[in-house]
Amino acid sequence: MARHLLTSAVLVLVVASPLGAQEFPLTLDHAFGQTTIPERPVRVATVSWANHEVPLALGVVPVGFARANFGDDDGDGLLPWVAGRLDELGAEAPRLFDEGDGIDFEAVAASKPDVILAAYSGLSQSDYDILSEIAPVVAYRDAPWATDWREMIRLNGTAMGLAAEGEALIARIEGQIAEVTARHPELHGRTAMFVTHLDIRDLSVIRFYSANDTRVKFFEDLGLASPASVRDASTGGGYSGEVSAERIDSFDDVDILVTYGGAALLERVRQNPLTSRMRAVSDGALVLLGNDPVGTAANPTPLSIPWVLDDYVARLAEAARRVK
Repeated sequence: MARHLLTSAVLVLVVASPLGAQEFPLTLDHAFGQTTIPERPVRVATVSWANHEVPLALGVVPVGFARANFGDDDGDGLLPWVAGRLDELGAEAPRLFDEGDGIDFEAVAASKPDVILAAYSGLSQSDYDILSEIAPVVAYRDAPWATDWREMIRLNGTAMGLAAEGEALIARIEGQIAEVTARHPELHGRTAMFVTHLDIRDLSVIRFYSANDTRVKFFEDLGLASPASVRDASTGGGYSGEVSAERIDSFDDVDILVTYGGAALLERVRQNPLTSRMRAVSDGALVLLGNDPVGTAANPTPLSIPWVLDDYVARLAEAARRVK
């Protein structure tokens, strides 16, 4: 994909605020306490998954953000919807932080940010403390990796002084979702479960994303419901859970099963004496995702939702039509 070359290393675009200005300083509450941002930030950095999509969607190019480590087909560190948005803004990719071994604090500091956005993240107290020495940090409100796409927009947008613009963005995305799901009434009333990982060599344990996870919350946006079996197993506030496959019958209320894998996994699941008893498996109501943009965007983010909505919903609808 072509890139527009700029004379400066990083372009920071800040949109105007026609929807109403915010006053600074402002204070945000989060899981680690409070963060006060003294004035409207110009240099915005983000860490962890997808937080950079909020400023990009609102017309702000961060001075640095995390390199994509899943679903990056061409290896440039950018997911396709991020690369596309940079092209729309006429901007090059800024500094990309390599988070393969955790947050690269030195690289974040070198980007000289005015604020660090991490509303959707798994920050530890130590991570938060170190980042706070660099700039004010916007962390998650409740639990690691539990911030849904709306809250990500609201927290990160507010921190940039773009709360009203963030609400308008949410409304636009909700409109797109409503338009697509209206074409697939077969989804409404069905239940779906998102399995985190099925080990083709060992199917004795079923690991799944809980009702607290953003992938599962996204099902509700698409007209699907979280089955009682998953809600009951989602205690403690964590984003995932696991049960022995010997208890597979407890998931009889699951209509559609979503997981990562391919044809070999599907065959193994169908042949296994325990997993084959799962109703979604016997019905063939499975959606298998790969290490590709659709698989990546099953975890919904502000820019990925419009990019893959039609394809993802079509796959879910196809599975829904197989439910007996």
